Amino acid sequence: MSHGTRHGGHRARAGVLLSCLLALVSAACTGGPERTQGSGAEGPAAEGPLVVASGLDVTGSGSVRQQLIEEWNRRHAGSKDRQAKLVELPGGADQQRSQLLGALQSGSARYDVVNLDITWIPEFAEAGLISPMPVPESGAAADDALDFIRQVYATTEWEGRSYARPFNTDVGLLYYRTDLLTRVMAADRLPTATWKWDQLYSSVKTLELNPVRPDERAGWTTQLKQYEGLTVNTVEAFADARIELTDSEGRYTSNADELRKGLDTLLDRVDRGRVQPAAPASDETASLTDFVEGRAVFLRHWPYAYGALGDLMDPDAYDVNRLPGKAVLGGQNLAVTADSPRADDARALITFLTSRESERCLLDAGFAATRDSAYHREKERCWPRVAAALRPAGDTPKAASPGEDIREEQPQAERDAYIQTLGAALTGAVQRPRTPYYGAFTQVLQTQVHALLVAESPDLDEAAVKLDSALRDVFAGR
Repeated sequence: MSHGTRHGGHRARAGVLLSCLLALVSAACTGGPERTQGSGAEGPAAEGPLVVASGLDVTGSGSVRQQLIEEWNRRHAGSKDRQAKLVELPGGADQQRSQLLGALQSGSARYDVVNLDITWIPEFAEAGLISPMPVPESGAAADDALDFIRQVYATTEWEGRSYARPFNTDVGLLYYRTDLLTRVMAADRLPTATWKWDQLYSSVKTLELNPVRPDERAGWTTQLKQYEGLTVNTVEAFADARIELTDSEGRYTSNADELRKGLDTLLDRVDRGRVQPAAPASDETASLTDFVEGRAVFLRHWPYAYGALGDLMDPDAYDVNRLPGKAVLGGQNLAVTADSPRADDARALITFLTSRESERCLLDAGFAATRDSAYHREKERCWPRVAAALRPAGDTPKAASPGEDIREEQPQAERDAYIQTLGAALTGAVQRPRTPYYGAFTQVLQTQVHALLVAESPDLDEAAVKLDSALRDVFAGR
């Protein structure tokens, strides 16, 4: 499909943000130089707690990560040296990556465990900043490793070795306004797990939506601001066009013709989907705001939005399903730093934090769990004291103050259906390029694709040739 002059408003600012509940960080990484794996046997004995460095908790759940650390500490109350401490790094993903790289390369901060975005694993491994994890060949440990969702576990690997354990994962989902859709179509025409993008375009056409200003209702919205959200949306469009940018070893495998096809698919979503005019300036918070306030009928977002929507909207006003097409994996993995003097204890802590019970706690709190067993209620339960800490105080619903709207708890059947949808979406998800040069890759992609999105008359041929040349340099380390 050719793309000529585009509808105006693409440079408009994102809509007004909601409450602090939506002050979220952007979400949803090995075989390098061998480093001595610390075990506490060499050098002076380490003092103080095991230190886990992580980004901020985006779920608004009362920090389930902190609650899991406290559960570990309770279970090791008699061992001062095995206590653990969570250090949350400020800023967005790019800032956190820079902080961690600087700290580990300089030794300026003593971290034993780092919670890394899945795209950082090859870079940190190649630089020798994290240690390979032991390979369980048989027994209970090997059986336990098989419980991780295969696609998710693959994000811990680089050059044939695993350098981490999956902590929480992420995947794109399609949220939609049932209250708006059912005004013009029957319930049996609402999104299903087998929907394609053409069906979304058809629904938007039925709704007769054609927004030109940010205050007008659009067909859908997503994260097209010049940051990692744009990379994710672009890679999803490329995956639907059957374009893989690299092979498993990070070598560039595409060309200008393929890139043009992928870029055309992305622009199709913008034009035929009648995207919110504010989308090129929207991140997770802004796009969720537009959806909640009725400025978009469909929304591509991460799983934590499901919990946020439960606090912001009537449960009958929206629903969620798999994306119509490929969805990209996000999430974080826990790795032992190469210079940790207590690597054995650090690995034991990681084993606890990624256990079946802990993963169920993460799922209950709003993260996407990394284990298959977490998606089966009859198999696993969250640690009781963690579950109690995450639950609102007391079992009795609070009384409403005069004029206060108290939302009902979501029925368990609907929650179970959502969990099954999430689990299915994860098993079919795709990865972003696996490369030690991911930081350079995503910056190049964001810059060139965003320029294309905001152009009044985009030239796809020229954009594809330019992007092809830039990506060849990036993936060659130039």
